[in-house]
Amino acid sequence: MTPKLTVSFAVYNHPRSLLFALAALERQSFREFELLIADDGSGPEMKEVIEQARKTAFFPITHLWHEDDGWRKNVMLNNVVRAAGTDYIVFSDGDCLPSRHFLHDHWNEREEKRVLLGRRVETSGRWTRSLTLDDVRSGKFERYGWQELIDGLRGQALRLEDGIRIPSRPVRSLLLREVTGMLGSNFSLAREDLVAVNGFDEEYRGPGCGEDSDIQHRLSLVGVTGKSVRNLAVQYHLWHPLTRVSEENRQRLARTLASANPRCRMGLDHL
Repeated sequence: MTPKLTVSFAVYNHPRSLLFALAALERQSFREFELLIADDGSGPEMKEVIEQARKTAFFPITHLWHEDDGWRKNVMLNNVVRAAGTDYIVFSDGDCLPSRHFLHDHWNEREEKRVLLGRRVETSGRWTRSLTLDDVRSGKFERYGWQELIDGLRGQALRLEDGIRIPSRPVRSLLLREVTGMLGSNFSLAREDLVAVNGFDEEYRGPGCGEDSDIQHRLSLVGVTGKSVRNLAVQYHLWHPLTRVSEENRQRLARTLASANPRCRMGLDHL
């Protein structure tokens, strides 16, 4: 099997989440892909999960890793761009479970000079704690029951409607299911478009905007526009406490949005 697309999983010290995400990848209806794990300095437990997965996975797995020196996710994402063995990359996180047709939808919807913009279901703490490998392998995690609906009504799970796959574009448009903003755990584009903007800005030192809003703006400056795949490339985000965007990151993003320069200073050409 020669991979047609590259999948990136950004991870940091959540072996249980990665175990589930890898199991969800095993269910993909689109199977011609490679997986690059962008590891921002995790400990040996993550390496063990990856080594065990390599023994049984039908897809090749490459583990990219560097020493833990604070949040440097964008550095690892640039390493993914450098190491990718294909011309098209799907970016996700190791705490997000892709639905069965996740990669199928990213592959079929790709267009020249377009970045595909997906969304995710925010699962509840109860759902995440009770999840088992059998739930993932059987596809049960993609089906809502009464407990999931109650979680949603209580506000403990968010955007359950984004877990409904709607193949028809006219229906999605009629239901106002289009989105315009990039989500760092669910987007895809051609590798050459990332190269054109010098990749991800490594001067961000915290989560929340450096791998989505920043690069989406810079891509727009080179003519790469967004295309919504909401209710197509469905994924489920495992619950964890919220992270906060630093004021420094907000200021850096504001400077980027005010700039007409598509290339960041510290990106792919910075080693």
